[in-house]
Amino acid sequence: MMQIRWAREEDAPALAQVFFDAVRQGDSPYSEAQRVAWMPAPPDPSEFAVRLRKCHVAVATVAGQPVGFMAMTHEGYFDLAFVLFRHRGRGCFRRLYDRLEKCAYEDYVPRLTVHASLDARPAFQSVGFSVITHETVDRAGETLRRAEMEKYLK
Repeated sequence: MMQIRWAREEDAPALAQVFFDAVRQGDSPYSEAQRVAWMPAPPDPSEFAVRLRKCHVAVATVAGQPVGFMAMTHEGYFDLAFVLFRHRGRGCFRRLYDRLEKCAYEDYVPRLTVHASLDARPAFQSVGFSVITHETVDRAGETLRRAEMEKYLK
């Protein structure tokens, strides 16, 4: 059974691995070369911990093991949103998002933003985000498409 909880400092190595695996494994609209350019290796856990400390981070676990996570800055920017391929389509994204949207309401954040990958764009649209613009980013000689998106909270 899936549980949602707040991240702890000691989660950084496991979340770095989830990040890597979510990008590199399973079906994707990105080519293998694009995925390797985006994520050549798992992030360094100590550097990743520093990045996570700047955010509200919700973690989804199954049998105590992280299977997804989402990180939102205090300003309402979704910096990270990753779910392992084999756990997609089971409500994980929605449950993580709901936990962070509640934080945004509590922090009086009026607008949420994200730069969503092609994989994540439909999930963000399903919770009310709209595309502002489509854009590309260059990583290690590869061009990756993504969408800048927003959602206003009422």
